[in-house]
Amino acid sequence: NNPADVHHILSSNYSNYIKGADFKEVFYAFGEMIFTSDGELWKNQRKAAQFMLNHQGFQKLSMSATRGKLDDALVPLFNHFSEKEMVVDLQDVFQRFTFDTTFVLVTGFDPKSLSIEMPEVEYAKALDDLGEGIFYRHIVPKFLWKLQKWIGIGTEKRMAEADATFDRVSAKYISAKRKEVRSQGVAHQSNGESEDLLTSHIKLDTAKYELLNPSDDKYLRDTILAFNLAGRDTMASALSWFFWLLSENPRVETKIRQDIINNNLPGTGRKGQESLDKLTYLQGALYESMRLYPPVSFQRKSPIKPDLLPSGHKVDANSVIMIYLYALGRMRAVWGEDALEFKPERWISQIGGLRHEPSFKFLSFNAGPRTCPCKQLAMTLMKAVAVEILQNFDIKVIKGQKIEPDPGLILYMKHGLIVTITKRCSA
Repeated sequence: NNPADVHHILSSNYSNYIKGADFKEVFYAFGEMIFTSDGELWKNQRKAAQFMLNHQGFQKLSMSATRGKLDDALVPLFNHFSEKEMVVDLQDVFQRFTFDTTFVLVTGFDPKSLSIEMPEVEYAKALDDLGEGIFYRHIVPKFLWKLQKWIGIGTEKRMAEADATFDRVSAKYISAKRKEVRSQGVAHQSNGESEDLLTSHIKLDTAKYELLNPSDDKYLRDTILAFNLAGRDTMASALSWFFWLLSENPRVETKIRQDIINNNLPGTGRKGQESLDKLTYLQGALYESMRLYPPVSFQRKSPIKPDLLPSGHKVDANSVIMIYLYALGRMRAVWGEDALEFKPERWISQIGGLRHEPSFKFLSFNAGPRTCPCKQLAMTLMKAVAVEILQNFDIKVIKGQKIEPDPGLILYMKHGLIVTITKRCSA
C-alpha cells in the first residue's frame, strides 16, 4: 500500500505486472475479456472499448438511458415510497437502477428490475452469485474450491448455475441484436442514432481489431457479462456509501445543494454532462466517498520477472501481489492526519476548481494504462442520480442499524442501507 510501489506496479513498470494465469482461473466466467486479458489481446480490447464509449451514438444513449430511468423509474418509485411512508433498502434500489441502466447501455434492452414490484431478475441474481464465488476463490486454498467445483457444491455450484444463466440469457439478446443489425446492414451508420455496446461489437471492423472476433457468440457473451458486472456493482456501491456519508455529514449535503443553486442549475439532471461538470463540490464529495469506500477494494497482480519495488521489497516472478485500496485510502501517511474524515474540501483547489490527486493515491478508477475507460460515464451517471435525489427528496437513515462493509469482490454494505424517503417541498 505504498503509493510509490503502486505507481511502479501499475504504471512505470506496468509491462512486468500482468493479471496472470491464476487470476484468469479465478475469473474464469469472464473468458478472455478486457478485465482479465493481457498483452496484445488486451490492447485490441482497450482500443475498441475507448472508440465505442466515445462514439456519438453511445454518448447519446448514455444520457437518454440515464434520464429515462430517472424519470420513468427512480423518481416515481421514490414518490411511491414517500407517499406510503415505506422503509426501503436504498442499496437494493441503487443496484437495480445501475443494473437496468447498464444493461440498456450494453445490450439495448431494459430488464426493468427497478419497479414497485421489485422483481427478481435471474441475470442480476447470477451476477451476485458470480461475485460471491470469485471472492471465495480469492480467500480459500485452490485445492478446496477446485474440490467443491468437482463435487458441485456450495459457491462453486451457484457459480456454475450463474454461468448457465449468462449463456442462456445472453444468447437471447445476441440473437435478437444480430437480426436487428442484419436488417439494417452491417455497414449502416448510426448518424447520431443511439448505439449500444453489443451493436458496436457486432459491427466491429476486424481489420482494425484483428484479435477480436464479433462473429463468435462466446466473445459477445463475455463482453455483455464483463461490462454489466463492472457497471452495475461499482456505481451501486459508490452511491450507497455516498448517501450514507451524507446522512452522517449534513454539512456536506447542504453544501452540495447550495452548489446546485449557485450554478443556477435547478434542472441539472436534465441538462447533460456539461451542466453536471459545473458541480465541482459534488464531484469532490463523490471522490471522497470512493476514497474511503472504494467500490473495488483490492487489486491483484503477478510479476513476470523478479523485481525490486521502490520501498525496497523484493517480489518473485509469478508471485501474487495484492493492492488494498480500502487501506490505501485511509493511510495518514498518504492523506494526512484527517485521513479518516469525510472532507470533500480536500478535492477542491484554492480557486474553487477540482484538485487533481495522483491515480496511484486514488485508485478507484485504476491507474496507468488500465485506467478505467468508463470513468467519465460513471461520474456523469452518479452525479445525475445524486442531483435528482438531492433536489427532490430527503433521505433519512434508520437509526440503530449496523453499517459495515461486506468483504467481497465489491465493497457493498453488509446489511444494506435501510432508509425512509420524504419528498421535498418545492421552492
